[in-house]
Amino acid sequence: MSLLFEKAKLGNLELKNHVVMAPMTRSRSIGNVPGEIVATYYEQRSEAGLIITEGTSPSPNGLGYARIPGIFSKEQTEAWKVVTDKVHKKDSKIFVQLMHTGRIGHEFNLPKSAKVLAPSAIMAKGKMWTDSNGMVDHPTPKEMSKDEIQSTIQEFVLASKNAITAGFDGIELHAANGYLLEQFLHPSSNQRTDEYGGSIENRIRFILEVAKAVSDAIGKEKTGIRLSPYGAFNDLFPFEETHDEYSLLAQKLNELGIVYIHLVDHSSMGAPTVEPKTVSAIRNNFKQTLILSGGYDSERAEADLKSGNANLVAFGKPFLANPDLVTKFQKKIPLAKFDEATLYTPGEKGYIDYPLVS
Repeated sequence: MSLLFEKAKLGNLELKNHVVMAPMTRSRSIGNVPGEIVATYYEQRSEAGLIITEGTSPSPNGLGYARIPGIFSKEQTEAWKVVTDKVHKKDSKIFVQLMHTGRIGHEFNLPKSAKVLAPSAIMAKGKMWTDSNGMVDHPTPKEMSKDEIQSTIQEFVLASKNAITAGFDGIELHAANGYLLEQFLHPSSNQRTDEYGGSIENRIRFILEVAKAVSDAIGKEKTGIRLSPYGAFNDLFPFEETHDEYSLLAQKLNELGIVYIHLVDHSSMGAPTVEPKTVSAIRNNFKQTLILSGGYDSERAEADLKSGNANLVAFGKPFLANPDLVTKFQKKIPLAKFDEATLYTPGEKGYIDYPLVS
């Protein structure tokens, strides 16, 4: 028997297999509300034991990209309920990924009253897409005041409570890929001189406060986190203290007792490889579930599950054009390739029109 297809445990949840669908931004939520095609998209991919949704903002300030969903309003919460109902009817579990984009945003993508916030007023290099003005430079963000830090923590709490109301089995804090939570970790984006900046202990403080507040509100067994040490997205790169910082962060997250760390390695997309010693330190310091992702095929996933390197394995890109990925893995059917031109475009094309084997 292949371990990949056997039942798995995640906290107090039983998963029908060890396959996780990784979170992937798809920009299909018009008005930042997930509509009918979003529900269909996740329903189609419910062969996964666990689905982690695309990045979903806990705040108007976190809606940095065009057409990404939120979960801070009643309308958004009710729309997500349609998604979770469809997924649960297929016997899959689903966590919502809470992604506050921080400085990776633009006023053209935000509601009128919202602000581009970050640990420090340091602009990220590069450009981003806006539906109204095309490609534009990242703006210089507003440095968060202590009041804004506290109010943002409460936004994560409210969004997490909304997620449970919407029927999600839990939430994943997106502390990877260069967004707000990770922006606090990096000395290049966090140059604060208060208790949230400077030392490693100070730079990890915001993440730990968010994780504690959320897990206190909805339960530690419903709270996970995604990390990307040695990533190279959104103008954040490895730094001298990367190993020490993530080792301590894993230890502190273990003390909080949250249900999983989702560790992503972006080396298959050109980023530096995650140092094996750092993966080992995280694995040794964190005693709950470890999900690994990044360039996996079924054979490599099977090997890491059997060796104990991973408890669950997440697949991202393979799920784009292969909604029934688990069936294809089991029957050794060649995988279809996704259409790169329609990754972030609105509408059904390149989203819910990939054929099923059946």
